[in-house]
Amino acid sequence: MIAPRPAVRRAAAAGLALAACLTVSPAVASAATDRNATGLDRYYRQHLAWGTCVKGPDDTMGRDLEKAGVQCADVTVPLDYAAPGGRTITVAISRLKATDTRHRIGAILLNNGGPGGTAIDSPPAIRQAMKNVGPRYDIVGFDPRFTGRSTPLDCGWPVGTNILSAGLSRASFERQVAFQKNLADKCRTTNASVLPHVTTRNTARDMDVIRGALGERKISYLGYSYGSYLGTVYTQLFPGRYDRVVLDGALAPDDYTPRPLRNALRENEQALSAWADWAARRDGTYGLGRTRAEVLATIGRIVTASARHPLTVGTGQESFRLDDTQVPLLLFVAIADDTDPARAQLGEQLVVLRKAAAGQPTRLSPQFAALLRLMLTGEHSGEAQSAFLCGDKPAPRDPESYWRDFQRSRAKHPLLGPLVNNIGPCAFWDRPREEPTRVRHDAPALIVAATGDPCTTYRSSLDLHGLLPSSKLLTLKGANRHALYGQYGNSCVDAKVNRYLATGELPAGDETCVKQGG
Repeated sequence: MIAPRPAVRRAAAAGLALAACLTVSPAVASAATDRNATGLDRYYRQHLAWGTCVKGPDDTMGRDLEKAGVQCADVTVPLDYAAPGGRTITVAISRLKATDTRHRIGAILLNNGGPGGTAIDSPPAIRQAMKNVGPRYDIVGFDPRFTGRSTPLDCGWPVGTNILSAGLSRASFERQVAFQKNLADKCRTTNASVLPHVTTRNTARDMDVIRGALGERKISYLGYSYGSYLGTVYTQLFPGRYDRVVLDGALAPDDYTPRPLRNALRENEQALSAWADWAARRDGTYGLGRTRAEVLATIGRIVTASARHPLTVGTGQESFRLDDTQVPLLLFVAIADDTDPARAQLGEQLVVLRKAAAGQPTRLSPQFAALLRLMLTGEHSGEAQSAFLCGDKPAPRDPESYWRDFQRSRAKHPLLGPLVNNIGPCAFWDRPREEPTRVRHDAPALIVAATGDPCTTYRSSLDLHGLLPSSKLLTLKGANRHALYGQYGNSCVDAKVNRYLATGELPAGDETCVKQGG
């Protein structure tokens, strides 16, 4: 559920804070008292050593942030908030300070989704998206605990992601069971004392420490995808400690589970069909079929071929092998963006896969090669993502229940059903120590949602809106797109979000924008 990234780092694959001193409401006062009584005060009052974001001679991201005027720091937080005198970890943050100090509104904290996504690189892109209101904010990115530049989590996994399809056969499913169990065992063996504390609730607590260390009485928040769930958790744990809250691609708490894709199968099928229509109109370019049915049939033949023998794509050192557990993930990643450039990338990828299925040599574009490296041999984002998903809510433990779900869905959803119903490491994880967060407090947030979002569905955004009566819903009609503000190029959505960020006033009622250019 990592959102497509802002322009500063739009990866092809994608979580607030406040300080003490609050006398605004009894809830805030008691929270501050609890903080002092439990030994957390030293974390809230810590001094941040702001400095360069450059970590070494090859750190291009750090250099780009430095050129943009961004500074970085590490925030110390307790591993276990129930034992604040024990082991500590660090959370990496970045800040692009307000330049219009006369009209400064405050600080806004960013989360790009995940779980496991990073945002330390995002302040320059968000400043650009905020247009005239941007200079009035300190824009703060952070890498949640155990992600990015924060204290890392290394389980020794051999892959960049474990979100894979069950494949087309019982044998491939059994291999997935063994594979996912091995991932869980590896993580438990190397990080047994850490895993219980890799949770969204602890990330929300970290965010409040960040607020305190920044010296902010209240803080604003922009969260995409999973970041909307994190923002909701923050509003429930720390009511009264936030200012303006934007939840983009919003997720109702009940829809956040260790099997995050299952609730979006219908929307994914709709997005895939819309892409197939697009490709069929361009059969002269891609040769995948002249109708939707023909394009989908071509994809089906590619997946079937990859089940017989893994497809070899690329040449030499830049070659990869893809089987029927991996090819469907490429589809899922691509259809979360319905812009022409993203659709064209998927078309080019499928041309490569079709050639590989026919035994022909293939060459990879730099973008496709980068995606495959990230997916197959990438960094540890998959480890952190799984640790959060498994640490937040329990998953079904019987492998046969996953097989039954897979079997029930395969006839109607042959391409994506085995992906969204596959077993994962959470089936073999220790049970979470805390109960999931329930919405018990209203929160006046701005919820932004596309009607055809294939990742966090419009239905889920409507459900969250119903749980937060003071919230307002900004709907983009006609878009099969995940994450909108500052990323999709819809001027109506961007203008309405910026108006809220500038004034702090939610619209009188829910509002609607329409997809531009279609």
